[in-house]
Amino acid sequence: MADTINNGLFKAAVIHRRGPWHSFESVEHTTLQGIDWFNNRCPLEPIRNTPPAEADANFYAALERSDTAA
Repeated sequence: MADTINNGLFKAAVIHRRGPWHSFESVEHTTLQGIDWFNNRCPLEPIRNTPPAEADANFYAALERSDTAA
């Protein structure tokens, strides 16, 4: 369900507002830009206002530190 909501929000925010589209490639390129923005620059409140990629890196770095400390 969350994926459906996310797709709907993306379509409303990007696809419908930035059209008309002249090719499949332009839609694909804009979609990839949106994914890159979300993963690398979008601060998310539930993870202390950090982007998902940064939160993942922090999580795995903490796991590695705890493995070497044991």
